[in-house]
Amino acid sequence: MAVTRRQKEVLDFLDTFVGRNGYSPSFEEIARGMGLKSLATVHKHITNLEKKGMLDRVHNRSRSIDVLPPGTRTRTSDRLPLAGRIAAGLPVETSENVETISLHDVVGNRDVFALEVRGDSMRDEHIISGDYVLVERTKTAKQGEIVVALVHGAETTLKRFYSEGSTIRLQPSNIEMEPIYVPANQVAIQGRVLGVLRKYH
Repeated sequence: MAVTRRQKEVLDFLDTFVGRNGYSPSFEEIARGMGLKSLATVHKHITNLEKKGMLDRVHNRSRSIDVLPPGTRTRTSDRLPLAGRIAAGLPVETSENVETISLHDVVGNRDVFALEVRGDSMRDEHIISGDYVLVERTKTAKQGEIVVALVHGAETTLKRFYSEGSTIRLQPSNIEMEPIYVPANQVAIQGRVLGVLRKYH
């Protein structure tokens, strides 16, 4: 989404300020640094840039303006690409909270995509068919992490990852299912799970 010349100047100022100080500026510092007399003008520019998905802001915290990386711009921080469906298989517990939450609170500025789950191999992790998993794109995983794994260059699956010498054990979280053992050179990690979304019809 296009930005105005003034909005681009605000973005450049934010980038420079954060790079120099390691934290984001206050509205007063933006106004002073850009020679703006009105905080309302600063607020208008920040709000418009937030709507355009160029930055993110936590509204109940000071110095909370985060400039989003160029790769994540042009989409709002609350929307992730749905990259496809994946074989795998209880509710994620939630509590009432007066604060707000966005996907950005979960994924931060990491490179993340979403997958729709098909099957019940991860049901004991409360990941069931129809859920959406939020996956950080990575080619490495630690022991026991829930990963998206490409097996034999053809099939993707959602399992817990265990490296056992020259073999990889892809462990389902379903007592009724057996683990999958695959030669390490036949497994490619495509990402690790950060969170789960569930939609009720």
